[in-house]
Amino acid sequence: MIEFLSPVSKKVIAHREILPDGTLGKQIEPHRNNGELPGLKGVGFAIVGVLENRKDINYIGEDISVDSFRKAFYSLYPGNWNQKIIDLGDVSSGAAVEDTYFALKTVVAALLKKNIIPLILGGSQDLLYAQYRAYDTFGKMVNMVNVDANFDLGDAEKPISNKSYVGKIIVEEPYNLFNYSVVGYQSFFNPPGEIGLMNKLYFDAYRLGEVTADISEVEPVMRDADIVSIDSTAIKGSELSYKSSTSPNGFDSREICAIARYAGISNRVSSFGIYELKDFKEATYGAMLIAQVLWYFVEGVSFRVADEDFTDERHYSTYKVPIEEEVLLFKKSHKTGRWWIEIPFISEVDTKLKKHTLLPCTYSEYVGATNQEIPERWMKARRKNEV
Repeated sequence: MIEFLSPVSKKVIAHREILPDGTLGKQIEPHRNNGELPGLKGVGFAIVGVLENRKDINYIGEDISVDSFRKAFYSLYPGNWNQKIIDLGDVSSGAAVEDTYFALKTVVAALLKKNIIPLILGGSQDLLYAQYRAYDTFGKMVNMVNVDANFDLGDAEKPISNKSYVGKIIVEEPYNLFNYSVVGYQSFFNPPGEIGLMNKLYFDAYRLGEVTADISEVEPVMRDADIVSIDSTAIKGSELSYKSSTSPNGFDSREICAIARYAGISNRVSSFGIYELKDFKEATYGAMLIAQVLWYFVEGVSFRVADEDFTDERHYSTYKVPIEEEVLLFKKSHKTGRWWIEIPFISEVDTKLKKHTLLPCTYSEYVGATNQEIPERWMKARRKNEV
């Protein structure tokens, strides 16, 4: 992967040198010289910038930089973390956008094989397509969560863009996508046809108001994710940068940091990307917010607890809830208090499941089931397995 990465800019390296002792910048080992990557042994996270935005529907030839986000992140102090962070520098835009996709896919796949979590700072969000394709060689289905005001489904028959890339993920081989969830969508930004398609495919969509009413509802969504992407324009303009945002509505700074932390706490999330980043030279406030989002994700990873071994009944409680013609089986971890609901394996139906599986859920969904309300999350997951 070394041939696809250019060193961290000299400006960032110079900024790093004047930071106080103890800051992240003093601890992160950067890619300084061409052909000399930091060592990967014992590394938990790798920052990767991706300087590509040519598939932005509003692209007018401008270049991008992620240096402002690096400087802001470097200036923060770490939490009680025990995993090393390195900065691999940038994937520059290739001769064609497809070249950039290939480079990012290769870098992310190489990191995943070493159990290193890529922290991607990218331009246009069509780069999520390449982040997803990095999982092709692992031969397993993956779940993707996108924190976004838009579904970004688009028409798979048309050229890819930052508002139309998920359709290509769905229809192009190899078929690795099991579930796609959008957190924080705003109805007026999405064509009715795409809203209908999300329902038809049994994908999960959570409206902005629904999420902000109880931010903890995001936790089980993230717990079931392998890939997490944040579109920076999902953050309200006043919180980020009016110049770089398209909407006065969106998540505030606390909410987006909480969402990032939930993503980090998930034992499954193995890559994390923040996209639609512009050059925030005139908006250091916005760059600092993105840096703090990254900080909270890393913080979340440091607090991961392995609570998904259900072979030992001493570690969990089981609750059976009769509802209509079903008996729903819930499990609660004694370690963390987190809840799961079982999706049954139906032997007479050719499903994607070959055994019973557990779907993350909330305590409120358990309470709803005791009141004879079948969780929508469970219904969608079961139907998806039967098609």
